[in-house]
Amino acid sequence: MKNTYSIRELASEFNVTPRTIRFYEEKGYLSPLRDGTRRIYSAPERTKLRLILRGKRLGLSLDETAEMINMYGSQQGNRKQLEIFLTRIEEKRAELERKQRDLKVMLDDLQNVEQQCRRALAEYETGASNVRKVI
Repeated sequence: MKNTYSIRELASEFNVTPRTIRFYEEKGYLSPLRDGTRRIYSAPERTKLRLILRGKRLGLSLDETAEMINMYGSQQGNRKQLEIFLTRIEEKRAELERKQRDLKVMLDDLQNVEQQCRRALAEYETGASNVRKVI
Protein backbone atom coordinates (compact mmCIF):
# COMPACT_ATOMS: atom_id res chain seq x y z
CA MET A 1 0.00 0.00 0.00
CA LYS A 2 1.18 3.51 -0.80
CA ASN A 3 2.04 5.99 1.93
CA THR A 4 0.72 9.11 0.18
CA TYR A 5 -2.07 9.87 -2.27
CA SER A 6 -3.10 12.78 -4.45
CA ILE A 7 -6.63 14.11 -4.42
CA ARG A 8 -7.19 12.65 -7.89
CA GLU A 9 -6.03 9.20 -6.79
CA LEU A 10 -8.42 9.21 -3.83
CA ALA A 11 -11.28 10.59 -5.90
CA SER A 12 -10.76 7.84 -8.46
CA GLU A 13 -10.36 5.09 -5.88
CA PHE A 14 -13.51 6.02 -3.96
CA ASN A 15 -15.53 7.15 -6.99
CA VAL A 16 -16.11 10.67 -5.67
CA THR A 17 -15.21 14.06 -7.07
CA PRO A 18 -12.19 16.05 -5.90
CA ARG A 19 -14.75 18.66 -4.81
CA THR A 20 -16.25 16.12 -2.39
CA ILE A 21 -12.84 15.53 -0.84
CA ARG A 22 -12.19 19.27 -0.61
CA PHE A 23 -15.58 19.66 1.10
CA TYR A 24 -14.56 17.15 3.80
CA GLU A 25 -11.28 19.04 4.15
CA GLU A 26 -13.07 22.40 4.49
CA LYS A 27 -15.29 20.93 7.22
CA GLY A 28 -12.19 19.74 9.09
CA TYR A 29 -12.73 16.01 8.59
CA LEU A 30 -9.55 15.62 6.51
CA SER A 31 -6.20 17.37 6.93
CA PRO A 32 -3.83 16.68 4.04
CA LEU A 33 -0.29 17.92 3.97
CA ARG A 34 0.54 20.62 1.44
CA ASP A 35 3.30 20.93 -1.10
CA GLY A 36 2.55 24.38 -2.47
CA THR A 37 -0.99 24.06 -3.81
CA ARG A 38 -0.78 20.29 -4.06
CA ARG A 39 -2.61 18.23 -1.41
CA ILE A 40 -0.83 15.14 -0.12
CA TYR A 41 -3.04 12.65 1.72
CA SER A 42 -1.46 10.14 4.08
CA ALA A 43 -2.61 6.56 4.62
CA PRO A 44 -4.51 7.60 7.80
CA GLU A 45 -6.25 10.39 5.84
CA ARG A 46 -7.21 7.81 3.19
CA THR A 47 -8.66 5.63 5.95
CA LYS A 48 -10.63 8.60 7.31
CA LEU A 49 -12.09 9.22 3.87
CA ARG A 50 -13.02 5.55 3.55
CA LEU A 51 -14.75 5.66 6.95
CA ILE A 52 -16.55 8.92 6.13
CA LEU A 53 -17.93 7.40 2.94
CA ARG A 54 -18.90 4.19 4.75
CA GLY A 55 -20.72 6.23 7.39
CA LYS A 56 -22.54 8.10 4.64
CA ARG A 57 -23.63 4.81 3.02
CA LEU A 58 -24.94 3.64 6.41
CA GLY A 59 -26.93 6.85 6.81
CA LEU A 60 -24.80 8.40 9.53
CA SER A 61 -24.30 12.15 9.64
CA LEU A 62 -20.83 13.54 9.11
CA ASP A 63 -20.70 14.57 12.75
CA GLU A 64 -21.64 11.05 13.91
CA THR A 65 -18.98 9.55 11.68
CA ALA A 66 -16.37 12.11 12.75
CA GLU A 67 -17.13 11.41 16.41
CA MET A 68 -16.25 7.75 15.91
CA ILE A 69 -13.20 8.49 13.77
CA ASN A 70 -11.87 10.87 16.42
CA MET A 71 -12.13 8.15 19.08
CA TYR A 72 -9.78 5.93 17.13
CA GLY A 73 -6.52 5.56 19.01
CA SER A 74 -7.89 7.24 22.15
CA GLN A 75 -7.14 5.98 25.66
CA GLN A 76 -10.54 4.31 25.71
CA GLY A 77 -9.41 2.33 22.71
CA ASN A 78 -11.57 0.84 20.04
CA ARG A 79 -14.03 -0.57 22.58
CA LYS A 80 -15.77 2.80 23.08
CA GLN A 81 -15.71 3.41 19.33
CA LEU A 82 -17.34 0.02 18.71
CA GLU A 83 -19.95 0.57 21.43
CA ILE A 84 -20.97 3.91 19.93
CA PHE A 85 -20.94 2.45 16.43
CA LEU A 86 -23.26 -0.36 17.55
CA THR A 87 -25.60 2.19 19.13
CA ARG A 88 -25.67 4.20 15.89
CA ILE A 89 -26.32 1.04 13.87
CA GLU A 90 -29.21 0.08 16.16
CA GLU A 91 -30.70 3.58 15.85
CA LYS A 92 -30.38 3.58 12.05
CA ARG A 93 -31.82 0.08 11.79
CA ALA A 94 -34.84 1.09 13.92
CA GLU A 95 -35.35 4.22 11.81
CA LEU A 96 -35.13 2.28 8.53
CA GLU A 97 -37.46 -0.45 9.82
CA ARG A 98 -40.01 2.24 10.77
CA LYS A 99 -39.69 3.78 7.31
CA GLN A 100 -40.04 0.33 5.77
CA ARG A 101 -43.31 -0.23 7.71
CA ASP A 102 -44.55 3.20 6.62
CA LEU A 103 -43.69 2.40 3.00
CA LYS A 104 -45.53 -0.94 3.23
CA VAL A 105 -48.67 0.84 4.45
CA MET A 106 -48.38 3.39 1.63
CA LEU A 107 -47.82 0.67 -0.99
CA ASP A 108 -50.82 -1.29 0.32
CA ASP A 109 -52.97 1.86 0.17
CA LEU A 110 -51.81 2.58 -3.38
CA GLN A 111 -52.60 -0.96 -4.43
CA ASN A 112 -56.10 -0.75 -2.94
CA VAL A 113 -56.85 2.57 -4.64
CA GLU A 114 -55.41 1.26 -7.92
CA GLN A 115 -57.70 -1.79 -7.76
CA GLN A 116 -60.71 0.43 -7.03
CA CYS A 117 -59.83 2.67 -9.96
CA ARG A 118 -59.47 -0.31 -12.29
CA ARG A 119 -62.85 -1.72 -11.17
CA ALA A 120 -64.50 1.67 -11.61
CA LEU A 121 -62.94 2.07 -15.06
CA ALA A 122 -64.13 -1.41 -16.04
CA GLU A 123 -67.64 -0.50 -14.88
CA TYR A 124 -67.55 2.62 -17.07
CA GLU A 125 -66.46 0.55 -20.03
CA THR A 126 -69.25 -1.97 -19.54
CA GLY A 127 -71.82 0.78 -19.20
CA ALA A 128 -72.70 0.04 -15.61
CA SER A 129 -74.98 2.77 -14.30
CA ASN A 130 -74.02 2.58 -10.66
CA VAL A 131 -70.35 3.60 -10.97
CA ARG A 132 -69.09 4.63 -7.53
CA LYS A 133 -66.58 7.25 -6.59
CA VAL A 134 -63.12 5.93 -5.87
CA ILE A 135 -61.51 8.87 -4.17
